[in-house]
Amino acid sequence: MTSIRSSTSTEVRWARPEELSGLAVVELAADGLFAEVGITFPPGTTMIEETEDPGRVLVAGDPPIGFAMVGLVDGQLHLDQLAVHPDHGRRGVGGCLLEAVCDHAVSTGLAAVTLTTYRDVSWNAPWYARHGFAVLDPAEWGPEMAELVRHERELGIEIAPRVVMRRVL
Repeated sequence: MTSIRSSTSTEVRWARPEELSGLAVVELAADGLFAEVGITFPPGTTMIEETEDPGRVLVAGDPPIGFAMVGLVDGQLHLDQLAVHPDHGRRGVGGCLLEAVCDHAVSTGLAAVTLTTYRDVSWNAPWYARHGFAVLDPAEWGPEMAELVRHERELGIEIAPRVVMRRVL
């Protein structure tokens, strides 16, 4: 599959294997924005550094200026990470990536997209809510989601209130 969505001037497509290592720079730059709201992440590898499968990663731009990494959780497409380099922020790149993720879910017969995110950071839960995501009560989580949330807590990234969200497609 080549282009998935190009509703703006930024093409969204599947990552090429050789692009994966360079995406850590995008993720680290995007993560740096959290310091502005008092959130600093524990040391360690970035999420993108932990995957070797370009079939899990959509990118925007060539060379990539943003990416969305996906997986499956409880039988639904799960957005593991969405990152746009701050030099290209606030131009709709993240929205294009998010819609491409949702389009991919629909094209593969999945009924929803889930994610975990910071509840009170303006470009996190409130932004996803504007894009059709709703907060899930823990009673609505499947066993894999409950394990993912537990794992995130173990990693130390729950340094501000987090929520699980879902967009039904």
